Amino acid sequence: MTFKTVLCVTEVEHSDQDVRTAADLCVEVGARLSVLIIKFARRRPIRPGVWPEHTADVVRLERRIREIDTISQDNARLEKRPKEIKTLLEANGAPCEVDTDYCDQACVGDVVRQRTLYADLTVIGPSLLNDDELGPLAIDASLVKSGKPVLVVPYGAKASLRPRRMLIGWDSRAETWRVVRAALHLLSGAEEVRVALVDQEATGNGNDAGQRMYIATYLARHNIRAAIDWLPSAGQSLTTTLTQHAIDTSADMVVMGACGQRPLRARIFGGVTRWIAEQPPLPLFVAR
Repeated sequence: MTFKTVLCVTEVEHSDQDVRTAADLCVEVGARLSVLIIKFARRRPIRPGVWPEHTADVVRLERRIREIDTISQDNARLEKRPKEIKTLLEANGAPCEVDTDYCDQACVGDVVRQRTLYADLTVIGPSLLNDDELGPLAIDASLVKSGKPVLVVPYGAKASLRPRRMLIGWDSRAETWRVVRAALHLLSGAEEVRVALVDQEATGNGNDAGQRMYIATYLARHNIRAAIDWLPSAGQSLTTTLTQHAIDTSADMVVMGACGQRPLRARIFGGVTRWIAEQPPLPLFVAR
């Protein structure tokens, strides 16, 4: 699939790094950038007419006043931030739209999911990855709840939607087939594609030659010539094994399926979660 709309989720206090990364990707492929700026409402806004029952309750009244001040400051920052981002993107030359949402933390997942439904790809940049509050919620909504692909770009990674060398972390799960399907446009344009099967002799059905043939044939029918690499983990994690192989083969991007287990952290973690947590300096294209 080609990417015509790319979504970038950011918090109002995040740096410009994630937006710049997503904008550069959009310019590269002629896509439109959709930016969603989120601010958590730490406390529910006060409903009109709800005040302390007793005028002597000064402490409670002062707390309410502080909450109102906080909400006012949040809204002022949320109003200012889109103008800053639009100015940034005008200089970049990326066509864009910038929206905001001020919501309770419990509603963030639904807000992000709704926006991902109208995008072809969500870019998760380093600022969002390092945000322990918004990061997991945005990743779960983008990756798990919407079913759309995600490009994870850790700090220090050089991301491109025209990668020259790509590495697929392959296994027999349906998620792997879906992410490869979502990445076919990227894979078909790459100069080199490698498929890594980690410890498949221990987990597969023993038909090594047949499995390699089926993978190679499937990709070849999409005009993708791929080399199949059989990798032993030697006791290392899947993430470590794939990262080292990606470095050894000078890969520009790794493609991996996200597991479908519950609960939340199991769904997006596992191999993919460890990758996100460890943040190796390589972009990760992932879907489930």
